[in-house]
Amino acid sequence: MQIKLRSIGVAKNLEKKHFGKWADVLSELVIDKKYKDALQGLDKYSHLIVIYWMHEVKTCDIRHVPQGKVGEVPEVGIFACRCPQRPNPIGISTVKILKIRDNIISVKGLDVIKDTPILDIKPYTPQYDAVKNAKTPDWVYKLDY
Repeated sequence: MQIKLRSIGVAKNLEKKHFGKWADVLSELVIDKKYKDALQGLDKYSHLIVIYWMHEVKTCDIRHVPQGKVGEVPEVGIFACRCPQRPNPIGISTVKILKIRDNIISVKGLDVIKDTPILDIKPYTPQYDAVKNAKTPDWVYKLDY
């Protein structure tokens, strides 16, 4: 069975594009009006997981220095970082919900460019999404979020 991906809406960045330091960036998710009723109950959550297609990424890297921090962090394989130059440039971010009105969700912490296609959104569920005793390399703390 083949699954066809579809965009459920687009993200609109309310500030200029950032390279790192996007934790405070404000954006809007403009959901297609035909999915408006699918937002029912979302206002009971504080955070949302956004899955999006980085449609402007035209290159694919096998190895990459995260955030261009040459000399500060090591070069790693593209799947060992969150950089967009992936074989399938799909992004996933956890964002804070600020406001939901009609078919528009205002969020904080999503670094996207104007008209980025949104593939899916999921409510953040701490029992499932939080990871106890998670392990990350020490250099990750040098990155800007």
